[in-house]
Amino acid sequence: MPARTLSDLRQGDEGVLDRLEVIAEVAERLMELGFLPGVRVSAGRAAPGGDPMVFRVDGSEVAIRRATARRLILNDSARAGEEGGNV
Repeated sequence: MPARTLSDLRQGDEGVLDRLEVIAEVAERLMELGFLPGVRVSAGRAAPGGDPMVFRVDGSEVAIRRATARRLILNDSARAGEEGGNV
């Protein structure tokens, strides 16, 4: 199964960030905004057409492009834990 990314989240969904697969300059800026591995991120609203997407992280709302959100990988073990609790 392919890794889930921030772009897979729908409004109200949450996930734990695992890694950023972007160039160093973009990763540095995103980390300054709170997108750090291990941090819980929730999806907010999106602009018409779905781009950019808004995420809540570290008490702030941040809009990022869908293409960038596809490069921010979520932690699969957190997902497995959530699914296990729903059985």
